Amino acid sequence: MSHLTSREGYTHLIERLNRFPLGAPPSQTLYEILSLLFTPKEAQLVSLLPIKPFKTQTAAQIWKVTVLEAQKTLDTLCSKALLLDIEQEGSSTYVLPPPMAGFFEFTLMRTGGHVDQTVISKLFYQYLSVEEEFIKALFTGETKPGRAFVNENALSPQNSLHVLDYERASHIIESSKYMGVGMCYCRHKKQHLGTACDAPIDICMTFGNTAHSLSKYGYTRLVEKSEGLELLEKAREHKLVQFGENAQSGVNFICNCCSCCCEALTAARRFAFLNPVETTNFLPEIDLTCNGCCQCAQACPVEAISMVSAHDPQKPKKMKATLDENRCLGCGVCVTTCKDHVISLKERAKRIITPINTAHKTVMMAIERGKLQDLIFDNQALWNHRAMAAILGVLLKLPPIKQIMASEQIKSRYFAKLLANIK
Repeated sequence: MSHLTSREGYTHLIERLNRFPLGAPPSQTLYEILSLLFTPKEAQLVSLLPIKPFKTQTAAQIWKVTVLEAQKTLDTLCSKALLLDIEQEGSSTYVLPPPMAGFFEFTLMRTGGHVDQTVISKLFYQYLSVEEEFIKALFTGETKPGRAFVNENALSPQNSLHVLDYERASHIIESSKYMGVGMCYCRHKKQHLGTACDAPIDICMTFGNTAHSLSKYGYTRLVEKSEGLELLEKAREHKLVQFGENAQSGVNFICNCCSCCCEALTAARRFAFLNPVETTNFLPEIDLTCNGCCQCAQACPVEAISMVSAHDPQKPKKMKATLDENRCLGCGVCVTTCKDHVISLKERAKRIITPINTAHKTVMMAIERGKLQDLIFDNQALWNHRAMAAILGVLLKLPPIKQIMASEQIKSRYFAKLLANIK
């Protein structure tokens, strides 16, 4: 009986995680991951927590324990980076982060910790890279969870007139109240698998309340903006791509990604048809004088550049670079790699729309994935919330309503603001 009760707690936790717009498809591997990260009791308790941020008193009421008991459990979960502790006006507000980008990564943003990191690395690899359901679910929908940042060293003076502040990784660093640096989850995982590259590993960037919470428990270290800018330049020297949260403000993370270890870039190559990473507003333009040295193709993290015949009758073996615009991230790595300076950036014909903030992005993704009801009625400890969420879920699946909800007007920031005021 105790075995069944234990399994039931993890089943409920998986159901809770799948109320996020970014869920986690059930599998035996996911169950094994969660059983390493959460005790059976923690899994059951976390499954009852709201999606939106909550106070200690809310958790105590849901769990039917004293505030002191709830506080102790919340502190333990925060120490394992399974919850984030956000300080607001002298008191703590808690939030359960999604699996990605969230507590999956946090687990490997430092050495040691509360789990066997070799075992968890193998499970993450199995779940994220071998089993395809999670990655496909992660990138379903028009609104993507992450976006590429343009390499500012690749921008011409003319480009610089058109690039907006939120498109610059340097602006995110300079404008954030807190900045934390931790281990790169992807390369750390590959170290445990024996396949890591030699790119810098202590270079994963978090910002704002996320950085502050993780630093309290040793998952990141807080750094000054000057050090953050130095790390950014170091990443660019190693031809790493800046990949961060798909929002204009309140960006919580920027990863410095290599093509061999990074799961986002791997997904961009494997599932290019899903367009898993939101692009920048730029595209490379290759001059006709390209001599076909192949360096840009080798540097491209998503294999958007290939070499074809130059069709030069005087030099029949001469090659030239060609671009697949549908695969290109617009990161600009190819521009900084080209020693002959025959590649430059141009603006895309249609500008990419970036969500205003995390709330706006979350609402857009929830609508596209049919999970808006879970955001509105997110306290599953209350039977009336569960009932209303079920009813609304059925209504939102009706073809005419689904079409209306998918419109740009409904997915606007005004709807996000309305949702933020729903208690």
